[in-house]
Parts: sequence; structure tokens; C-alpha cells
Amino acid sequence: MTDGAALTDPLPLAAALIRCPSVTPEDAGAQTVLAEALTSLGFACTALTYGRVRNLYARIGTGRPALCFAGHTDVVPAGDAAWSADPFAAEVRGGVLYGRGATDMKGNIAAFVAALAGWLDRHGGTPPVAVSLLITGDEEGEAVDGTVKVLEWMAERQEIPGFCLVGEPTSVATLGDLVKIGRRGSMSARLVVEGTQGHSAYPQRADNPIHRLVRVLHALTEQPLDAGTDWFEPSTLQITSVDVGNPATNVIPARAEAKWNIRFNDRHTAASLEAWMRRLIDAAAPRHTVSFSCSGEAFLTTPGPEVAKLVAAITAATGVTPKLDTGGGTSDARFIARYCPVAEFGLVGTSMHQADERVPVAELRALARVYEGVLDAFAT
Repeated sequence: MTDGAALTDPLPLAAALIRCPSVTPEDAGAQTVLAEALTSLGFACTALTYGRVRNLYARIGTGRPALCFAGHTDVVPAGDAAWSADPFAAEVRGGVLYGRGATDMKGNIAAFVAALAGWLDRHGGTPPVAVSLLITGDEEGEAVDGTVKVLEWMAERQEIPGFCLVGEPTSVATLGDLVKIGRRGSMSARLVVEGTQGHSAYPQRADNPIHRLVRVLHALTEQPLDAGTDWFEPSTLQITSVDVGNPATNVIPARAEAKWNIRFNDRHTAASLEAWMRRLIDAAAPRHTVSFSCSGEAFLTTPGPEVAKLVAAITAATGVTPKLDTGGGTSDARFIARYCPVAEFGLVGTSMHQADERVPVAELRALARVYEGVLDAFAT
């Protein structure tokens, strides 16, 4: 993968990346393959390893990067479901590329590199603006030693870009139909309510923690958290586990436990939700222990000139005007949003994380054309 001209077709690089079984947190050579390709285009590449996680930062041009492409070379396991092809063989059948990471997101990375190859060739190898890539090996895992650490490194060196494009497979039915400009926040809670064990025939001698736990859960779910906002759907709270561990029918247990998850919009923060939950819990269950964890706050990149450039480039290349959306789960964009405007756009993601993950080669090449248009848009 050292011939810059050959990189204008994303298929060889996508296949080479898929053949690296980089299941989180293993790299399996994926970032070396990518760094070699980028180096052949004139990029300065920096390997950044934190813990067991390998990351890559690459840039070309002078000054502050106008655009950064963010992505991940790690993938989820192949899983137990049967594949029709080796998940790490990158087989092409009937014009379709099969393999783990084809859509999420090695194919998107290869398409952006192909776009860079064509774009740089048109500019004689010297870009009109600086461009960078932030590639992590920890997006599908705990996301502790990946994008978060690289962003800190970038900030120290004044490498934060004017805009960041995350190559997640956002398209739903056809390439170009959806761009994510925000994501809901996600936080989880674990509550243990303490009681006093006893015989169910003598409840006056016991303190049933289940009753208190049920009152807490009812209070949490009795009313909707909100009705949504201009860009976000309503926040949701889902009970995910209730556990007593009591095999007997005539014993009041000593403790009861529940877990839940909240997906919240920009009307809330993790801190405001925690304060609300603590008030409800304290009122209904004085004897308890509770813990909260937030994997990401809600964020929104308000549509403006940068988003308009992205949308115009997608429309020009595909003939499709994308919907701006904030749905779905979380991505590393939640970390990038703390530093600069960010949006997500990439391949159709219907087969991601499934057996026979795949992408039509024509779609892969079409995405490279879209990304080249995005580079043009941010070079002006």
C-alpha cells in the first residue's frame, strides 16, 4: 500500500484493513497498514499508544487543520452467527466486499484515504489547507485510552481542527441520506436497597426492601423525562435489571437491586439527572447505596456554515439531501464535541456488527467521491 496513485481506489486498502483482525483492543497491524498508506501521500504520522491501545494521528499541510477525519480501526468480534465467508478474508463476491469492519468502519477510512489521494493529486501533492486524521483502536471498547487521550495530546500541540468529520456508517437506506450532528447522552445507575430479612408471615418483624425499590422505580418511570427538543427526541429511562436473588417464596429478602439506563437529550446533563434521581431515591429508600456512570453527555453541533458545507458536498456527489439527525447510540463524537464542531457521515450501516458485514464496492467508491467533495468544500 505504498503507491499513492493506487490509493485512489478504496477497495485495496479496505481489504487490507479488514484482513487485520483488530478486535478491540488488538491492533493486529491495522494502523501500520494505514500509516504506510498515509505516509505515501505525504502525511506525517505519529503513533500514540496508551495502555494496550494503539492510536494514530496523521496530518499534512501547514497551520491549524481545517478538517480532521476521525475514525477507528478496531472492530467487534465476528460473533457466533454463521458467516458465508471468513470474516477477516475481505472476500469480494458479486461486487460486494465482505468482512468485519467493512462498514464499521474500515471501509469509511479507506474511502477517506482514497479521497485524499485524488484531492492531493489535483493539488500537485500540496494541499491548500491542513488536513488531519485521528484514528483510534478503542472505539468499540471502553473508549478510555483512545480518542480522549489523543484529543488531549492534540490540544497541547494546538492541533485541534476547525471541524471534525467522524466516518461512522450513518446512512440508513442509501448513501447520503443522513448526517448526525449530535448524539444523546447516556448514563446508567445501580441501586441496592437494604432491608431486614424475615418470614413473610411476620412482615412486622422485617423490612421488605423490594417494596421500597418498587416505589423508587415507579417514581423514576411515572412521568416522561421531557417531550423532546428541536433536534432531539424525548429522553428515555429504561429499567434494565431487577434482582433479589431469593429462591424462597416465604422469605423477605435483606436486599434488592435494580439497574437502569437513561438516554437523554440536551435538556439535561448527567449532573442534573443524578441530582433528580438522588432526591427520589432518598425519599423512598433511606437505606441504600447507589452509583452512577455517564459514558457521554448529550451534544449538538448547531447547523451553521460547516454543516452546510458538508451537506452541500454530499448532495452534489449523491443527488441526495441528507437529513440532519441526532438519534442512535453513542460514538467518539461525544468526546470531540468538547473541542470543536463535529458531524458524522459514512456508508449505509445496516450490516454493521452483524454476520456477513458487507458493503457494495460501488458504494465504497461513491463514498470516496463524496469525501473528496468534502475536502474541496473545507479548502475554501
